[in-house]
Amino acid sequence: MRVVALVPGGIGDQILFFPTLDDLKRSYPDADIDVVVEPRSAGAYRVCKSVNDVLLYDFKDRNSPADWGNLLGRLRDREYDVALSLGQTWLVGLLLWLTGINKRIGYAGGGSPFLTDPVPLNKDQYAAAMYHDLLKGMGITSPCPQLAINLPKQDILWAEAEQKRLGITESGYVLIHGGSSKLAQAKGIDKIYPVENWSKIIQDFQQRQPDLSVVAIAGPEDTELVNQLLLAFPNLKFTAPEDIGKLAATIGGASLMLCTDSAPMHLAVAVQTYTIALFGPTDPEKLLPKSDRAIAIKSPTGKMADISPATILEKVWGGG
Repeated sequence: MRVVALVPGGIGDQILFFPTLDDLKRSYPDADIDVVVEPRSAGAYRVCKSVNDVLLYDFKDRNSPADWGNLLGRLRDREYDVALSLGQTWLVGLLLWLTGINKRIGYAGGGSPFLTDPVPLNKDQYAAAMYHDLLKGMGITSPCPQLAINLPKQDILWAEAEQKRLGITESGYVLIHGGSSKLAQAKGIDKIYPVENWSKIIQDFQQRQPDLSVVAIAGPEDTELVNQLLLAFPNLKFTAPEDIGKLAATIGGASLMLCTDSAPMHLAVAVQTYTIALFGPTDPEKLLPKSDRAIAIKSPTGKMADISPATILEKVWGGG
C-alpha cells in the first residue's frame, strides 16, 4: 500500500503529526508512506522513522498553475492508494480528487465533496490527537500514541562532543530557547520572552546552582536574542545545532528545558526532557500533552512579557 500525507505548516506541525504517521506504520508495516510539506519544514523528517520520501510544495505561497500542475503530476505518477490531508480548503480537496487516489481522507469542511472519507474536526484537544483522528478514515481507532522521534546515532555523538566542547560537567545543563520566530512575528503572534526577563532567570540559576551550566540555543532566528544575553553574561554557554536531529539530541541530554511555545518545545516533549514552556496568546491545552514532565505557564494577559521570572523560577525550584 502506498500512502501520501499532505501536511502544511511549520516544523512544529510536522512533529505533532509524527504519532499519526507512526500509528499508521504500526497498523500497516509494509506501507510506503510519503509526505508533502513546505520547504521550511522538510528538515523535521530527519528524526521520523515512518516516512519513505518527502515531497516539497509551498502550500502558503502564491503558486502558479504550473506549480500546482507539477504537484498533481507527481502525485498521479506515484499511484498512491490512500491520501491524508490536514488542509480543509476546497482547493486541496479538488487536488486530491484530480489525482485519482481511491481513498481520500481529510477533515469535514470545504473540501468534503471531493473526499471519500471526511472525518469530523475536533479542535478542542491536543493537536497531535486532532491529527490522529484522520486515521479513523482508515478504520484505525486506537488512542493517539505519545510523541516520539528517532535520533540518528551521528546526532547523538555530535551532542556528546558539543557538551565536551562547552565544558559541561557531570552536574548537567539547563537549556534556554528564547522563542524567536519570524513567521509568528509576521502574523503578529507574540512568542518571544524578553531578554531582561531571561537575564533574571539566568542570574538566579548562577546564584543557586553555580555548577549547573545554562546553555542558550542559538538558531538562525535567535541570534539577536542570544547576542544580547551574551552581553549581559559573557560566560553564558550557547550552542547552534545545524539540524533538527542535533537539536533534539542536545535537548535530550539536558536536565531541564525552558522555552516558549515553539518547535524545540515539541522536541523536548518527544525526548521526554523535563520542560517548562511559556505561552502568550496560544493555548497550552492544544499544544502540550497532559504529562508531569511538561509544564505550561500561561500569560495572564496573553502577552509573553507579562509572565514574571518569579513565576517561572517558582516552577523550577518548586518542582512544578
